[in-house]
Amino acid sequence: MYSTVAPHGGQVLASSLACDTPLPPVRVDLRSDTVTKPTPAMRAAMASCEVGDDVFRDDPTILALEKEVAALMGKEEGLLLPSGTMSNLCAVCTWLPERGSEFIIGHAAHIHIYEQGGTATLGGCHPRVVRNLADGTMDLAEVNACFRGSDDHYASIKLICIEQTHNKCGGIPISLEFTDAIGALAKEQGVALHIDGARVFNAAAALGVEPARLVAAADSVSVCLSKGLGAPVGSVLVGPAAFIRSARRLRKALGGGMRQAGVLAAAGLVAIREVRLLLPADHANMARLAAGLATVPGVALRGGLVPPTNICFIDLAPQLDAVTLQSGLRARGILANVAAGGMRVVTHHQVSAEAVDDIVAAFHAICTPLMSCG
Repeated sequence: MYSTVAPHGGQVLASSLACDTPLPPVRVDLRSDTVTKPTPAMRAAMASCEVGDDVFRDDPTILALEKEVAALMGKEEGLLLPSGTMSNLCAVCTWLPERGSEFIIGHAAHIHIYEQGGTATLGGCHPRVVRNLADGTMDLAEVNACFRGSDDHYASIKLICIEQTHNKCGGIPISLEFTDAIGALAKEQGVALHIDGARVFNAAAALGVEPARLVAAADSVSVCLSKGLGAPVGSVLVGPAAFIRSARRLRKALGGGMRQAGVLAAAGLVAIREVRLLLPADHANMARLAAGLATVPGVALRGGLVPPTNICFIDLAPQLDAVTLQSGLRARGILANVAAGGMRVVTHHQVSAEAVDDIVAAFHAICTPLMSCG
């Protein structure tokens, strides 16, 4: 049995059965909402859209996507980038043009853990790390204590970053009250606030808040299209017009200037107009899945948390080995990630309510005998 390390601290099963044992087709993929395939409507839009050279700003479909996402977020302009990692990198480095400047970020943030230190490697930007609380927020007093005046011994802090929803804290949507409060703190200290909005539409749906209101306190937001929204590629960085102009120059330097990429933007337009409206169903399916998993012997929702969006971390009793469980699920056509000793499961629009019942049944079939033997 062997497995390979996967993004987000999980593992992807490489081979868990004997080499001559054929694996069944994958029926359900719970590893992430990044595994979603373009919908038929996306494929049709990609085939028929009008395109141009985006470096020359000639692609009308990209221009439409950038304008529409910026409007949804209540910001002046948008910029399409190939990935959320590049979008966050452009944001941080644009706000911190002076090498050696600092940005405040939570210790469990995606930018800090999973984006390969690109802000330091490529931008010379230094993270000043503050602990994340269980709900994904940070203690405002601890954030405020990071600011040390203009003493020449210290790096200058120019930015605060938060994550929405917070992946490692279980897909928790960061509350409107906290976002407003940390935005006010940023303004008081004369720095910018950037939101890594990898799942910002999930957060807005869960909180019952319009996206623009949710991110009103932020100066910039990275909006991912390729997770629960189902587009194959892309994130849109939104913010003030001058900021976006600078970020566009940096995008070019990073190799992110694209040509006839309207074929990607067309899928993004379908994502924000149509698939975005399906997110509450993903959350409902996760609630159904979590309730079912809570009945499985040896399985517990991490921290006792009922998942508020589409991400759930589970802890396992000592009798249950996560990789063995992962292998058993794969043998039943179900993919899931090992994560921090337990497992992480994620719902999306390709996971139906019927599939949820099959997943719970598979967990029961694998875990109940193992717990009985223990």
